[in-house]
Amino acid sequence: MSSLCIIIPCYNEAKRLPVGEFEEYLNNEHTANFYFVNDGSKDDTLFILDNLKHKYPNKISIITLPKNMGKAEAIREGINEVLISENIYDYIGFFDADLSTPLSEIVNFEKYITENPFHTAFLGSRIKRLGGNIKRNILRHYLGRVFATFASITLKIGVYDTQCGAKIFTTSLAEKIFSSPFHSRWLFDVELIFRIMDIYGKEETLNKIIEIPLTNWQEKGASKISPFYIFKVPFELFIIKKLYSKSIK
Repeated sequence: MSSLCIIIPCYNEAKRLPVGEFEEYLNNEHTANFYFVNDGSKDDTLFILDNLKHKYPNKISIITLPKNMGKAEAIREGINEVLISENIYDYIGFFDADLSTPLSEIVNFEKYITENPFHTAFLGSRIKRLGGNIKRNILRHYLGRVFATFASITLKIGVYDTQCGAKIFTTSLAEKIFSSPFHSRWLFDVELIFRIMDIYGKEETLNKIIEIPLTNWQEKGASKISPFYIFKVPFELFIIKKLYSKSIK
């Protein structure tokens, strides 16, 4: 497996960051390194991250943003910092800090990356299926399916799950699609796919993106997005579509 860096955006994660899971992964000498982005946290998140880095100085890096910028920009800042300061990785991606997508799924990603060397974007997909262990609030599941329908219509490609918080890209692609700020705070995952289509064109994008059915995923804690946000989704998708109209022709 080629070298891999995972960005972990953190905002007030002191009480829910699963430190033990990170330690278990790193103790087993797996391949990925981690880059934590402390997104202007006001609790003890930085203290906890500093302790973790002290234990694994060669596997963990930390940057702290002066104020909260939101998940999208925290990830973008982290990726660009890695590209500028290290630029040694073949692949770079992001996982949510609560590890709703567990670190064991990195092995699943690595398998797909090895078997699909010509793909450049690997998107985790929370597909409920036999043999999988996807635990999700039933209401959020159905709201998610409504959103996925809107997203697929907007993108004009059949994406099952744009919003899963686990994605990995080739470093060369990440450098391009994370170069500029996102227009949407919550729908940046959709923007990422539009940006990929800007680079490859719609037809070639289908040969560059692959969705990876996750084996394990568990919803953790309350969502930071109101359930009523679903009613704003069509409008925001319309705005994004206008911004990237050339991508889907």
